[in-house]
Amino acid sequence: MGERLVKPGVDVSQKNEKSLRACVERQKRDDGGMRVYFKKLPAAPKRRFIPRDFQCGDVAALNRVYESLAARPLPNLGAVKEWFEEWSELTMIFDEYDAMTYIRKSVNSKDRRARKDYLHLIQKVRPAVAPWRDKLNRRLLEHPLRRRFPKRWGLLLRSKQNAVDLFREKNIPIQSRIEETALSYSRLMAGLEVLFKGKKRTLVQMGRYQEEPCRVLREEAWKKAVECRLKVRGEVDGIYDQLVKLRTREAKNAGFGNFRDYCHQGYDRFDYRPSDCFVFHDAVEEVVMPALRLIREWRRQEMGLERLKPWDLAVDPQGRAALNPFRRGDELAENCGKILARVEPVFGRQFGLMRRFGLLDLDNRPAKEPGGYQHTLSERQLPFIFMNAVGRDTDVRTLLHEAGHAFHTFAMREEPVLDYRHAPMEFCEAASMSMELLGNRHLDLFYRREEDRERSTRALLEGVIEVLPWIATIDAFQHWVYTHPAHSRAERSAAWMRIRRRFDGGVDWTGCGRAGEFLWQKQGHLFGSPFYYIEYGIAQMGALMVWTASLKNRRAALARYRRALALGGSRGLRELFRVAGGRLDFSAKTLRPLVEAVMEKLGF
Repeated sequence: MGERLVKPGVDVSQKNEKSLRACVERQKRDDGGMRVYFKKLPAAPKRRFIPRDFQCGDVAALNRVYESLAARPLPNLGAVKEWFEEWSELTMIFDEYDAMTYIRKSVNSKDRRARKDYLHLIQKVRPAVAPWRDKLNRRLLEHPLRRRFPKRWGLLLRSKQNAVDLFREKNIPIQSRIEETALSYSRLMAGLEVLFKGKKRTLVQMGRYQEEPCRVLREEAWKKAVECRLKVRGEVDGIYDQLVKLRTREAKNAGFGNFRDYCHQGYDRFDYRPSDCFVFHDAVEEVVMPALRLIREWRRQEMGLERLKPWDLAVDPQGRAALNPFRRGDELAENCGKILARVEPVFGRQFGLMRRFGLLDLDNRPAKEPGGYQHTLSERQLPFIFMNAVGRDTDVRTLLHEAGHAFHTFAMREEPVLDYRHAPMEFCEAASMSMELLGNRHLDLFYRREEDRERSTRALLEGVIEVLPWIATIDAFQHWVYTHPAHSRAERSAAWMRIRRRFDGGVDWTGCGRAGEFLWQKQGHLFGSPFYYIEYGIAQMGALMVWTASLKNRRAALARYRRALALGGSRGLRELFRVAGGRLDFSAKTLRPLVEAVMEKLGF
């Protein structure tokens, strides 16, 4: 396997670019229908162990390869390393197949072939692979030469031990049912449309009207979107009921008292505990809520309103027309590429490769699943960005955010240990949120007028203050849900409202019906990625640390940021924060100066 490690600060991007460009014209192949969508991808790198025509969707073929790995003699350290390399190659190939299958069902929820393939993945393929991965994990951990394994394997061995501790074969069918149930939520949300002003519009498209200066129009659009969600409220409640039951059963099978504790351990959260999340909630209440109330009171006064309503939060408070930075996704990509090149030329080149290889799906359209993400094609070590752009200012930040994830993938491309090509999720989000802040200084590529640039910057910084209470709300809600799994829907609504009021200062919901009671249903993480939300809060603190450092010395801050990205998952979360120039701490003491820096920039 070798012990090659990319040294901090070493730029491997030119080598990456040459290898990618060299293979862009190479022979294309079908890959089981995947190229129906991925038409521009370069051929995958040459494989050492797995045949080129191997199909991951073939369960029998997968079983044969895994059985061979499980039975292979490993008499010495050299044999272990070669065996581990072959296992890693198989994992890369499978993970890319998994990613492509997920992406194809995301880009068009009405694509029957894509949905069939995804159901095959979650119902047949993943359940077949899960017990084999457990067997290989155990074989590695129990090997008599473990004491002589490379020291760099320490973190991956800890992670694999954690996976072994949590694995229960009887949970495999439950996990498949969870995936199917979460998929039903995604399909339901992707299909929602509102008839507004004589035209059917997606909920994402309806969001544009919240930036319209006409308050009557904003209110009408907001209520139409609420009515649309209200029609499926019962169905969404039913989906969530089922998910809570299934996840609770999964946790009980693994010997846990609740799914919250099981899930936290399953995410390899070695550097903090569920109790630390409550420290974060308290810090947000103590430090962020006063700042949020100041911002909202300023907004109310600027707008000359007696009371601030939910449809008054996104519009320009001075009544100016909504910012319109671009019209189409290709224009968004063009200008964001230029921004990224200004931040760091390497980033610009890497983003250009993504555009060339067709690794951006940016425009919103009917039947496209909501949200945004970056997914890695593991065998090629290339990132794919999915989002729903409709020409809003927020879309610029979303693409910069996902580009931050993409550069993380590129930075880890030369990491020899596959397990370290993914950092802890909290630091992955710090990478992306930092890019939003670092790229913000180059908004002239979208806005010629300084006034518009100032508006966009203000929206970004206000958004930082706005999002932290929402993160605390969603996280606290999940803690309650999964530590009270036998709750009724009425009890869940009451708990939600109690938590929401704690973190929702300055907005009057009078006359909004029961809209506030099911606001949580729009947050897809609750359905598809349980407890994957506190990461954004931790990461926002890390990103603010990078940003405040960049205000003093931009190049030094950027160098530390890139060094941390290149380390991937080869270091723990605390060490990654330290290398990036920050520290992992959830307290009000750490959060306060970061919020004060934002408020100072906002003029408070």
